[in-house]
Amino acid sequence: MKKEDRTKREEYLKGIVNNLPESPGCYQYLDDSGTIIYVGKAKNLKRRVSSYFNKEQQTLKTRLLVAKIADIKYVVVNSEADALLLENNLIKQHKPRYNVLLKDDKTYPSVCISNEYFPRLFKTRKIIKGAGRYFGPYTNSGALHALLELIKSLYQLRTCKHNITPEAVRNGKYNACLEYQIKNCCAPCIGRISHDDYLKMTDEISSILKGDIRIIQEKLLAEMKEKAACMMFEEAEEIKKKYLLIENFRTRSEVVSPSMTNLDVFSIESDEKSAFINFLHITNGCINQAFTIEYQKRLDESDEELISMGIVELRERFNSSSKEIIVPFDVVLPFEGVTVTVPQKGEKSRLLALSRLNVKQYRADRMKQEDKLNPEQKATRLMKEIQEALHLEKMPVVIECFDNSNTQGNDAVAACVVFRKLKPSKKDYRKYNIKSVEGPDDYASMREVVKRRYGRILEEGGELPSLIIADGGKGQMEAMRGIIEDELGLDIPIAGLVKDGKHRTSELLVGREYEVIGLKQNSALFRLMTQIQDEVHRFAITFHRNKRSKRQTASELDSIKGIGEKSKQALLSHFKSVKRIKLADTKELAAVIGDAKAKIIHKAFEKE
Repeated sequence: MKKEDRTKREEYLKGIVNNLPESPGCYQYLDDSGTIIYVGKAKNLKRRVSSYFNKEQQTLKTRLLVAKIADIKYVVVNSEADALLLENNLIKQHKPRYNVLLKDDKTYPSVCISNEYFPRLFKTRKIIKGAGRYFGPYTNSGALHALLELIKSLYQLRTCKHNITPEAVRNGKYNACLEYQIKNCCAPCIGRISHDDYLKMTDEISSILKGDIRIIQEKLLAEMKEKAACMMFEEAEEIKKKYLLIENFRTRSEVVSPSMTNLDVFSIESDEKSAFINFLHITNGCINQAFTIEYQKRLDESDEELISMGIVELRERFNSSSKEIIVPFDVVLPFEGVTVTVPQKGEKSRLLALSRLNVKQYRADRMKQEDKLNPEQKATRLMKEIQEALHLEKMPVVIECFDNSNTQGNDAVAACVVFRKLKPSKKDYRKYNIKSVEGPDDYASMREVVKRRYGRILEEGGELPSLIIADGGKGQMEAMRGIIEDELGLDIPIAGLVKDGKHRTSELLVGREYEVIGLKQNSALFRLMTQIQDEVHRFAITFHRNKRSKRQTASELDSIKGIGEKSKQALLSHFKSVKRIKLADTKELAAVIGDAKAKIIHKAFEKE
């Protein structure tokens, strides 16, 4: 866009913003083609819309949106709650590019009781207005099938698709089918049940689908006692079977409290890309509906905005008319006569905790699925977590960790392991024999190794790490910093691993102020740090053991020129000691290693 056109557009938009009312409402941003690219709500339209054009508050995403705005439209409403409802409808209608995207596009099955003269009960994925009463949707197919099996065991509804009318029944148009013979159908088509009794069954089924199982149980119990009192034991036994079936199904639901009825519970988990909102519906002390949706963020939407949208969406989808909504924080909602509760303790608080548990599990499952499809994404996400936790300027793509190993100052060695994109890069591992330090001085050994490592990288123009980790606390960090920053003039973040009383990694120290970063067990950061620590221990200790073992097995044969490792091993294996090799003559030696080498050894020991 030319500078003149840009200036003209900015003046035009400024004029609209200055004349906006300071009232609740919805605003719509349009691009050059007149397409709505963003819909928002506001308690104060003028203040909210003008904030988009305040360059100090703009994020990168907001700048991209503002650059495409060519026109602004708005609708004034009575309250912020009405604005939320209108925003929800406009987003669904226009699907603006920069609004959050509802990723849950699946059609879950519902249960329908048809509006026919003799209603049918069936599972469906299509909602047709006026065709019947719908219940659901059901996200758990196992629970849905169990519910349908329960209803089938309790009630003998017809399953055929005939258009059964009173005239057709009177005229004997139909014949009873096999379902009637096997007692799965009450045969309304041949008049075996009255219309009123049939509708009574469908009303009871409707109560079960709504979750009012306790009412049906009480009714069946009363009928069973009445039949037993009248000595109608066979009928009472049939009712008892139905009662026990319902009781068995009811125990599968999570019982919260019999005093709690008709509640909606919502919770949210979000990150910079997505938000997950969980919904639990409670009826008669039982959780009879659970659902989680995912929103994909387009701008910097807050949790308050997202959960408000999610509540409107989910209550509309599940036809919820609950008079109380439980949420983790205060939100503005467009529902009259509905109480919004933010519980701090008690049963309602436990319900909110259960909802949080569900939404966290759902989010974790989605992340696992994405990680399997895209392992690079998992590594990038974890590197960002480390970057944020340790306040690093850039992602730790290359991490190096050092460890020392010695036996009371003897056979002192050090090791460096390298992780690239959080995976071990074994070709970059390095081993060091400590040369300038005598005795068990870990700090001096660390200074020597770090100077050798990064001095050589600077000389050769190699790649420096994004993060250095010391397998120790403040002392080792300071030893490293004295070389890296003060002597070599490098700016590389340094962290130190701190162990607890049981010698397990528990904290990270970072920065000059030694800020403590707690490591929660089973967290991704804890597992990574433990892996790095275990790897550098393994590498350093293996090198130290090899060096110590080599020194301990050294003998006078090592100094004889022309005698290799194989010959030495053959002689020691045969004669068992160097003393016996010295006492052996040339013929005995030649029998093991040949004449030429036997003469070399005999000559060497003869001088001695």
